Amino acid sequence: MTLAYVGLGANLGPREITLLRAVDLLAETKGVDVRAVSQFRETEPVGVIVQPLFLNGAVALDTSLSPRELLDRLLEIERELGRVRELRWGPRVVDLDLLVYGDRRMEEPGLRVPHPRLHERRFALEPLAELDPELDVPGLGRVEDALAALD
Repeated sequence: MTLAYVGLGANLGPREITLLRAVDLLAETKGVDVRAVSQFRETEPVGVIVQPLFLNGAVALDTSLSPRELLDRLLEIERELGRVRELRWGPRVVDLDLLVYGDRRMEEPGLRVPHPRLHERRFALEPLAELDPELDVPGLGRVEDALAALD
């Protein structure tokens, strides 16, 4: 089993209900054991800034799925919950990002681990720090240090 972290976000519809449903669907996935869920926090949008506030969080999970299998499952859950990809960084019903997968660093078409913009995103770093302040992100260092560098 590998410890992985998934970022959660939504800014359309019943945000908290949608994020909790996404966690439930992850927990129901064979080969996934949800260990902890961060608190949800409202955050400003990035990119397209004229849109509703986001609700963001993160989940820590143990998984026997490969990084690609886990990403495929995240995308499947997004579709199941009604996500339609139209505008990059635009409003969305749900957004699930594979942030960290154990100590792996990888780059393949459509999959980069750790998430390539993790170090720039307070809305992703804060929930990770809540789940594990000592988390050492491959190629980035301690999540607390990355968060402090944003200040």
